[in-house]
Parts: sequence; C-alpha cells; structure tokens
Amino acid sequence: MKKIDELEYLKLSKWNKFVYRFLSFFASIPGKLWGLVKAIGGFFKNTFLGIGRECKDLVTTFASGDWKTKTSYLVMGFGNLTRGQILRGILFLAFEVVFIVYMVTTGGYWLSKLPSLGTLGATVEEVKTGRFGATVKQTVYHDNSFKILLYGVLTLFFIVAFIYTWRANIKQNKIAEQILKTGKPLKSGKDDLRSLVDDNFHKTLMALPLTGILLFTVMPIFFMILVAFTNYDYEHDGLNVLFHWNGLAGFREMLTWNSGPVKYSAAFGEILTWTLIWAFFATFTNYFLGMFVAMMINKKGIKLKKLWRTVLVLTIAIPQFISLLFVSQMFAKNGIVNGVLKDIGLITADIDWWNNPTLARVLVIVINIWIGIPYLMLIATGILMNIPADLYESSRIDGASGWKQFSKITLPYMLFITGPYLLTSFTGNMNNFNVIYLLTGGGPTNTALSGTSNVGHTDLLITWLFKLTTGANQKYYLASVVGILVFLVVAVISLVVYNVLPSVKNEEDFQ
Repeated sequence: MKKIDELEYLKLSKWNKFVYRFLSFFASIPGKLWGLVKAIGGFFKNTFLGIGRECKDLVTTFASGDWKTKTSYLVMGFGNLTRGQILRGILFLAFEVVFIVYMVTTGGYWLSKLPSLGTLGATVEEVKTGRFGATVKQTVYHDNSFKILLYGVLTLFFIVAFIYTWRANIKQNKIAEQILKTGKPLKSGKDDLRSLVDDNFHKTLMALPLTGILLFTVMPIFFMILVAFTNYDYEHDGLNVLFHWNGLAGFREMLTWNSGPVKYSAAFGEILTWTLIWAFFATFTNYFLGMFVAMMINKKGIKLKKLWRTVLVLTIAIPQFISLLFVSQMFAKNGIVNGVLKDIGLITADIDWWNNPTLARVLVIVINIWIGIPYLMLIATGILMNIPADLYESSRIDGASGWKQFSKITLPYMLFITGPYLLTSFTGNMNNFNVIYLLTGGGPTNTALSGTSNVGHTDLLITWLFKLTTGANQKYYLASVVGILVFLVVAVISLVVYNVLPSVKNEEDFQ
C-alpha cells in the first residue's frame, strides 16, 4: 500500500481517511509479524551469545583462579568454606549433595526412561500366592509413561537449577578472590542474614512465590507442551498401555485436511473462526454498551444515580454460574421465555433456542452483554469522571453537537485509557469457558464434524479442548496441540494489536 504524507492525508475525506487507516492497519501486519520473527531470532541470538560469554568466563576464571576456586568447580562451596564464608559454603555444598543423591537414586532412572517413555507396560503373569503356593493370574504393572514424563521433566528442571547454582558458586568464588586481593574483608554469615532482611529483602520476599510459579505453573506448561508430541490418549493411558513419542503427528492430524470420517482440521478451522467472531462481539458489544450506560447514568438531570449503579453492581454479586444456569433454563424449550411468548401470542409452537445453531450463537452473545455491561459501566464511570469538564464546555461554545463531543472527546479518551483493557478482554473472551459451557455446553452438536469429540456450533477452542480430555475417547495429545495453537493465535493477536495501540505508541498524550 502506497504511503501518503500528512498533508495529503489531511486533504482526504472522512471516508477516505477511514479507509486509509483501515488498509494501513492490515498492511502493517506483515511488518509487525516480521518484527516479531526478528525479535524471536534476536532473543535466540543473544541467548547463544550469552552462553558463549559464560563459557568463556568459566574458562578464564579456572585458569586465573587459585586452588580454592579450582576445587569449587568440583566441590561446590569449598572456596566459601575455606575463606570463612561458612553459611554460603554449607548451602552450596548441601545443594550439591542433594542433587547427587537424587540423581543416583531416582533422577538417573527417570532420565534413562525419558527417551522411550517406558518399554514394558502392564502384563498378566502367574503369581504364587497363599499358604500352599497356589498359582493365580495377576496384572503386574511395570513402566508408567505418565510418571516417566512427569518426573523426567522435574529432573530436567532440577538439572537446570543445579547448573544455575553451580555457576553462582563459581561467580561467588571469583568475586571473593577479587575482594581479598584488594585487602577488604568478606561478608560473614551474619552479614548475609542481615542482607536478606535489609538490602536484599525483595529477593527474600520473591523467593517463595517464584519457586511456586516455577513448580506449579512453568513446569506443568512445559509438561503439557511435551504431551503434544506423544500419542497419549484413552487407548494409550501410560499405565496399562504405554504411550510414546510421536513427533509432529498430532499437529499434522489437527492441521492437515482429512477427507475421512474424523475431520479435526475442519473442526479446528470452524471453531477458530467462531472463536474470533465470538471474541470480537463479546468484547466490543460490552465495551460500547457499558460505556453508553455509564454516560446515561452520569448525564446531568438523571436522578437516583446511585440506585442505578447499585442495581447493576448487584448483578455482579450473584455468582456467575448460578445466573448462567438459570438463564439457560429460561430459554429451554419448555422454559419461561417460550411460555411468555405463547401467552402474548407471538408464537404458537415452542422455539428450540439451544438446538438452532444461529439462535444459540446469537443468544450467547446477547446474554454475555447482560453479564458484561456492569463491569464496563463501573470502569467507564471512573474514566468519564476524570475527563475535564472544560473540554465539553469549550466544545459546546464552539457549537459541537453531542455526537461530535462523543467522537472527538469521550471516545478517544476512553480508547486511549482502556486500550490495554480491550486487548486483554478480547484475549480473555477467546478463552471464555464459563459462558459457553454453562449456557450451551458447546451445543448444538455439529453433525458435519462427527468423530471429533462431539464438536458443537457454539464451541470455542477452550471448550473443545475440554471435550477432548473428558469425552468417551480422550485425545490428550490433541488437546495439548489445541492448547499450543490457542496460545500462538492469542500471542500473535496480542503482540500485533498491542504495538498499534495509541496508549502504547503515544504514552505522553492525555497527561
């Protein structure tokens, strides 16, 4: 697309300006994606360069260090102990002992099994039991693929932690040696403890949460990513029948067109399209309607402002799953809505709201508006109260209409302030499990996509992922593939949109 300068842009009509901005946005997407690719490439480049620098420093430290530093390469904490830093030395040495004991007793076993994920599953063997040695057939369990993968990942994380700690041990020895050469004393154990509650108190506070994040967030995510490269499903449960590494077969099954009875690629494409449509309408209908409700309540002359805000806030106080289940029953075939419509003569036969794909999709969007407006009303109210009244007063003096005030003052201010919220709301709606599952359960069933874990017309990618793991024919590896693809879609959208938000590009405006 040909770029024009600012003067030419100002000469364009309003419609042409809108078209130019619209086309410019989509024309910029390839550049943003290429910038993302370059950023990822730069990350890996800097990572490898950093590893190279660390390796070089390890070699030079060993070559120039004294015998205490050299010994610390094998016995962690030795240099600290011999230089009088007893607490640091004991901690380093204890960590090394724990690591060696773990690797010798169990860690080495899990690592040796990780490449194959087990070689022998459950077998039926004759076992002698009882007082007289009667022979009975009994199921004997051997390898467990799930445990091998789980503890293998845990062992890999432990190895990374050990390497990091070992490197810190070398750095400590290098720094201590340099300090002693200058004639200054080293910190004692008391100094280290005092530092943990004073200068480095932030590290003390963050240590436990960071450990929890690594163990209960990062490691499970890494584990689930690896599941996508196996054949883990209901037939290969990892205990009775082992599962094994399957490479990119899961991604090919999900993304490659298949004309057979199971059409995962067609299901993925259709569900992704609906997910994006749902996220768009669920985000922007709530946003603009919530803003309009806030503007109406804040308008001069409106009485009982606190009452209207309280009524809307009370809808938030009711647990969402209760209200959603109740509304779902209201629109059932024999529900209240059909009864009222028949009583007033608008319909003669019951409408099957949830079994009609179009009606079901429209309903979930409309009901989500009812749920989301109170939140946006509260957010918009706070922002609208912060817009200087002088702007509206001067615009009225200049003859600006209500629409002009909204389009030139209110909306730009709102979009500037809430731009990041809009992005997070959009990505959150792409993974909005509650509304879809509690209202429709993903239904009605899409019969054209049979064999794909009961895919429904209102299913989002997140609800389909749930069905892949809880249905009669669980496909855990495909669920993991879907999770990875959802992450990629959300990440690309988030990075592209975030970099074009006015609140990011023009951070100094509206200050």
